[in-house]
Amino acid sequence: MNSIWGNFRRLNTITGWLLFVISTAVYMLTLEPTVSFWDCGEFILSSFGLQVGHPPGAPLFVMIGRIATLFAGGDTSKVALMMNALSALCSGFAIMFLFWTITHLVRKAYPGIDEIESKHIPAILGSGIIGALAYTFSDTFWFSAVEGELYALSSLVTGLVFWGMLKWEEEADKPYSGRWIILIAFIMGLGLGIHRLNLLVLPVLVFVFYFRKYEITTKGVFKTLILAIVMLWLIVFVLIPGVPKVAGWFELLFVNGIGLPFNSGLLFFLILLISALVFGIRYSIKSRRVILNYVMTAITVIMIGYSSYAMIMIRSSARPPMNQNNPSDIFSLSYYINMEQYGRAPKFYGNYYSAPIVDVKSVVAGYNKINGKYKPYFRPDYVYKKEFMTIFPRMYDSEPEYEPAYKYWGNIKGRRYTVTSGSEKEIIVCPTFGENLRYFFRYQTGFMYLRYFMWNFAGRQNDNQGNGNPIQGNWISGIKLIDEARLGDPDKIPEDLKNNQGRNTYYFLPLLLGIAGILWQYKKDRNRFWLVFAFFFMTGIAIIFYLNQHPNQPRERDYAYAGSFYAFAVWIGMGFMFVYEYLRKLIRERLSAAIVFIVLLFAVPVLMASQNWDDHNRSGRYTARDIGANYLLSCAPNSVLFTYGDNDSFPVWYVQDVEQVRTDVRVANLSYIQAGWYIDMMRQKAFESDPLPLTLAPEKYLEGVRDQLFVDNRVDKPVDLAQIVQFVGQDDKKFMIDISGRGDFLNFLPADKYLIDVDSAKVVANGTVKEYFRDRIVSPMVWEYTEDRAFKGDLAIMDLLTTNKWERPVYISTTVPSDQYKGLEKYFVQEGITYRIVPIKTDKSEEGEFGMIDPVVMYDNMMNKYKWGNAADPDVYLDENNKRMLSNFRRIFGNLGKALLVAGDTTKAVEAAQRGLEIVPAEKLPSDFFVLGLAEVLIRAGKEEEGNKIINDVIKYSKEYLDYAIGMDRDKQFGMDYPIGINMQSLLDINNMAINLKMDKLISTVSSDVNRYYSILYSDK
Repeated sequence: MNSIWGNFRRLNTITGWLLFVISTAVYMLTLEPTVSFWDCGEFILSSFGLQVGHPPGAPLFVMIGRIATLFAGGDTSKVALMMNALSALCSGFAIMFLFWTITHLVRKAYPGIDEIESKHIPAILGSGIIGALAYTFSDTFWFSAVEGELYALSSLVTGLVFWGMLKWEEEADKPYSGRWIILIAFIMGLGLGIHRLNLLVLPVLVFVFYFRKYEITTKGVFKTLILAIVMLWLIVFVLIPGVPKVAGWFELLFVNGIGLPFNSGLLFFLILLISALVFGIRYSIKSRRVILNYVMTAITVIMIGYSSYAMIMIRSSARPPMNQNNPSDIFSLSYYINMEQYGRAPKFYGNYYSAPIVDVKSVVAGYNKINGKYKPYFRPDYVYKKEFMTIFPRMYDSEPEYEPAYKYWGNIKGRRYTVTSGSEKEIIVCPTFGENLRYFFRYQTGFMYLRYFMWNFAGRQNDNQGNGNPIQGNWISGIKLIDEARLGDPDKIPEDLKNNQGRNTYYFLPLLLGIAGILWQYKKDRNRFWLVFAFFFMTGIAIIFYLNQHPNQPRERDYAYAGSFYAFAVWIGMGFMFVYEYLRKLIRERLSAAIVFIVLLFAVPVLMASQNWDDHNRSGRYTARDIGANYLLSCAPNSVLFTYGDNDSFPVWYVQDVEQVRTDVRVANLSYIQAGWYIDMMRQKAFESDPLPLTLAPEKYLEGVRDQLFVDNRVDKPVDLAQIVQFVGQDDKKFMIDISGRGDFLNFLPADKYLIDVDSAKVVANGTVKEYFRDRIVSPMVWEYTEDRAFKGDLAIMDLLTTNKWERPVYISTTVPSDQYKGLEKYFVQEGITYRIVPIKTDKSEEGEFGMIDPVVMYDNMMNKYKWGNAADPDVYLDENNKRMLSNFRRIFGNLGKALLVAGDTTKAVEAAQRGLEIVPAEKLPSDFFVLGLAEVLIRAGKEEEGNKIINDVIKYSKEYLDYAIGMDRDKQFGMDYPIGINMQSLLDINNMAINLKMDKLISTVSSDVNRYYSILYSDK
């Protein structure tokens, strides 16, 4: 037996490493060669410079990433590639441990394992290969494996912990087997510095220990379950937030109470904590209490892992260019770790979204350092009407944009309450608890988990983000009868969706094989089946409960559930055994193993690889990097650039910080500038860019100060903006208003029209206004503020505009939402994919959406400076994010062409329109609403044939979507407002264009289509 067992172990080890090589090679071949969209740019630059990213941070990932970036040598353009390669390596290792996990579990369940025979080996190894390769080519895992994000490393940690516990199970009776438990605790502690969702595997480990060490009884299982839940609760809700909180108590006592320097209380707490851990371990050894020794040692190594967060405080204190939340003291670190800037989704008890507020209390939100002391600042804590409170609250977010989705997913009829507000009465609908559960099952479980699960094991409709409508982001199988019953006739969907590279069909084969594996393990090894099920549940359904997601998420969230899909891949491997054991009754055992392996290899992993390769192969794609650089290249020297979202900020930060592109430009994010710490960060020099010029002192922007400013028009004429800023900066109550009548004084804006001085000669001399626009300068500039309130960040922008005195150019990216312009759009000049603020008023633009266009500067930027990341290469895959960005740039090329026509330069107008079509051809990005400007330019420039072709393509595209919508059942039209609206708008714009250009034949055709669609789609709305 020893020789057979040794042979198996050798083959098992070799095969595991072979799968590591295969999977890593796949990921290396398909990884993105540079930065990707979303959080990747932030994580890469965090690692490159050991900077502080968004809460709750990932300090261990950042430090490991820093090591990876060193392999780029002196070539900063390779830094992102090294980070992406780190993800590929981590993913390859995760596949290796998955293989070993499957073979261990199969071997334990296999009959006669105590006397393993050579004939068993091919089946055991085959099951591991099938399961591991299925996960290798699964949608969610592959996506994370080829970009510089933390989820690949997180998956490796999760898989390593589970595998480690199985190793302990095997060696539990050997001396010193407890070392495995300590190692697992240490890895879990380290995992806190990567992603805390790794902790959800903890209950599984508790059950592994119970099943291995104790006699299994119903009572024992119940006690173990309670213990597992308590341990998880203690770590997630006590240890993680509690350590910095208790440290904060000591800090307050030592600094505010005793008068010692900052961090003295923190230092004392750390000494006390370390001493307590050392004492506990020494006591357990001296008293020979083995269990206590395991517990104390495990807590110690977990705390050692958790100590990676010291890097966050240390690096924050160094004030790097990116220092989110500035967690340089224990209070801001606690705020950072607990992600308090995002608000807290209630877990066990809370309000419904429609709950009326009956009272507002002030609670301490944090502390500012003032004159050697910690001074608290407060946040409102809302008290809601009792009838609108519930256990297990799922529909809690009061943002108005979420209400329609809550009503749809919860099918809300509710209970009606009459609520008095002041002298007015209002009827408010409160959801029932059953509707609350319906939302949980339909949206949170069905749409935000099961949909992702089916993506991975049945098929995916396309790579568009789903919002509940039948044409975007759903799961499919490839079996028409089933798909048609859920989503409508797949043969009638628009052509671009049929040809979407993200359309992948597996015909339920991975799912069915996994179900077969479930049945096989449940029958053969019920105890370990419950272990795998607990793993599957805790990394799936339990995460749903923990995240408590609101509707209309900004991106797909399937990455959060990768651990659950990992567990299901274990069952896919066991599905091999189900088929094998059936077939071996009919033919010879070794032959049956070979046949089953070959058939299942092609039926599942090979099928998944062939379907998923084209939409997971990011090789050759540089769009995120080039677009980020384009924003910076739009700017004049020493300028300020305002961005807003992740995808117009993180790539910009990356190319500037890592690749050192235009380091003279100061990039400011409008969604962050509402925070005092960010304004403070903008006051320091970064790279070659000077601080933002601000007049008000830093303490005027502290957290909890001037967070919100109401507009109370006490002056009916424009007021100098410098005076407004000084007025708002006063701390005397005579410059404030009592908003509640109870002594709640706040600063306010006494006017909504502001004067900004303009030196005409200066703005022409320094290039703010080009000579050819000199006669359009307005002096002074009158800014008509369009909101009824302002926030801290708005005050900072006012401060900047008046203090700057037109010294530094100020830009806003074209992707910033228009509700952030707040009246400044009348003073925009578009110079590419950015707007520049200038003292030229344009009430209505003829060429663009906002302000005016400088065709000279814009032409140079768009035609000569910008790059488009190989988007036109037919072999480069463009996902929805890339297509959305590039569609916007097509529209901007149209704006440029129109401006050039107005300027009388027809030749350049045609060049601009044609370049807009070249950056990404129609074969990769269909002609839609965003190319109509290009068509108009070509027609007006005499290129009727080219322009008419675009128009005909847009009409065909729009009618395909509208025809599909018409044929759809009304109850399936939720989420179709945008596809219907944008395509109706296309036809309306074409109709208007035809009228303006006197295209009579086109007018007749399109107007008829518009009337027909409008009468059908909007007749009863």
